[in-house]
Parts: sequence; C-alpha cells; structure tokens
Amino acid sequence: MTATTPLSTVATVPSAAAAHRVPLSRLTLVELRKLADTRAGLWLLIVIGLATAATSVIMLGWADDSEQTFSALYTFGLVPSAVLLPVLGILSVTSEWSQRTALSTFTLVPARVRVMLAKVAAGVLIAVAATVATAVLAAVANLVALGTGGDGSWTLDPTLIWQSLLLQIIFVLMGNAFGALLLNTPLAIVAFFALPTVWTVLGDSIRALRDAAGWLDLNVTSQALLERDMTSGEWARLAASAAVWVVLPLLLGTVRVLRREVS
Repeated sequence: MTATTPLSTVATVPSAAAAHRVPLSRLTLVELRKLADTRAGLWLLIVIGLATAATSVIMLGWADDSEQTFSALYTFGLVPSAVLLPVLGILSVTSEWSQRTALSTFTLVPARVRVMLAKVAAGVLIAVAATVATAVLAAVANLVALGTGGDGSWTLDPTLIWQSLLLQIIFVLMGNAFGALLLNTPLAIVAFFALPTVWTVLGDSIRALRDAAGWLDLNVTSQALLERDMTSGEWARLAASAAVWVVLPLLLGTVRVLRREVS
C-alpha cells in the first residue's frame, strides 16, 4: 500500500519589514542621532556651537556700540552654521558608505527612498535647531550689550527670521545633495565649496556669463534672503539657482543611492 502525504498549505507569512514598517518620524530621529554618532559629526557640531558663540563675543568686544543690536548679532551669528552645517548634511549621507553602515541600514529599511527622506528631514530639523540656537545666543548677547553701553536694539523684521531659516535649510539640503550625488566625503566637501566658488568667479570675470550667473549663482541669489521685501524677480532667481544646485543634484543623488550595490 502506498501512503500519500497531502500537500500542506503553507500560509504566506509577511516579512518582518512588511509587518512592522518603521515610521518616518522614527527614522528621522535615528538620522538625527547619527549626526553625532561619528567623531567627525560630533566635533563638527561642537565647532558650530563654539563658532556661533564666538560671533557674539566678537561683536561685543570689537564692534561699535551702535552695531551691537539683536539684528546684527543674529545675522552675524548665522555665518558659522551657514558654512558648516552643509558639511554635516554631506556626512549624513556619505557616512553610510565610508563607515560601512549602508548594509545594516538598508537591510533594516529596504525602502531606500524612505531613508533619504529621513536624512533630508533630519537636515531640515538641524537647520531649524541651529537657527533657534543662534537667535537665543543673539538675545543673550544683546542683553549683555545693553548692560555694557551698547545699542541693544531688539528691532528685527519678522520676514528676516523665516528667510534666514530658509537660507540655512537650502544650504543643508545642498550638502545632502552633493553627498548623495558623489557618495564620497572628501570629494563631496571639496565639490560643495569649490564648484559654486568657481562659478561665482567665472560669472564675475566673464562678461558673457554674467546674465546666467545672475540666475544660477546660488551664492549671489541667496543673499537676498538676508534683506527685507524680496521682489518677485529675486524669488525667481533664487528658485532657479536652487533648482540647479539643490533639487537636481538631490534627485540624481537619490537615484544613485537607490541603484548602488551595497557591499
């Protein structure tokens, strides 16, 4: 007699990743923590904080009394974070490959687009935090200025607050974009600082490029964000330059991250 074993019906069990999809908010918190996990990221945050505090010390120690105002302290205090926060944005992307954590990251979260969205969100949040910290330090320094004979004026156009925040966000996202496009920390940092500077020099020195530079030089078009009552033309120039230096590299970089093999 031949015994036949009936085929057992195997239920399709969803994978752990499908059964428990990590929310984007949690991924963003993880990316924020990663910014200080590496020695380079931690020291960069420390340097940004110290440099921002140093701007207030410089203004209080060497600026004229009439220049010791909240507006001047706040605007000058934004310089260190505007220069260095994009490097943090670069590190947030390239460290996955230089520190060889991409394998674990994309194994836990196979949807790489969501990882990139979390990195972008973390960059925006760190820009917001840096701007708020700068405003707090400027307020403290302005109180000191009032007590030491400085002007101590609190006048600051409200539009400059959110425009300066937008400026920080644009440059942090530009750092994310260059990091994703090149996936190499030294190369991305050099390209981030060198290419816009070279374009600015060429636009100033070559007459045929001046009209194009007026629309595509982010170093020039972004300066309008530190002025009141931006015109529609200035917004259009800012949008055009941001599309070239931020949006396009970020899209191309995201495609590269999606297609690159993890080894």
